[in-house]
Amino acid sequence: MAIELEKAVRDELIRSIQRYFEENLDDTIGNIAAGGLLGFVLEEIGPVIYNKAVADVQEHMQIRVADLEFEIHEEEAQYWKKYDQPRRR
Repeated sequence: MAIELEKAVRDELIRSIQRYFEENLDDTIGNIAAGGLLGFVLEEIGPVIYNKAVADVQEHMQIRVADLEFEIHEEEAQYWKKYDQPRRR
């Protein structure tokens, strides 16, 4: 599954890459090169991050679903049990 970005988000990320090059590498990178780098990162590294995030969410959801049994479980056939207990006088 390809990671698609809205144009505004893509443009902002390209500017962020350009700023990173200027501030951290004392170099400049053009708009096209920054866009190419962004495309590479999205295609090569993006799926790794995406898959990790999905796995984390799945693990969290499995824990929550397992907890549902204890949170919402109701004992069955409980009506007579309240009458079968010894009565206090």
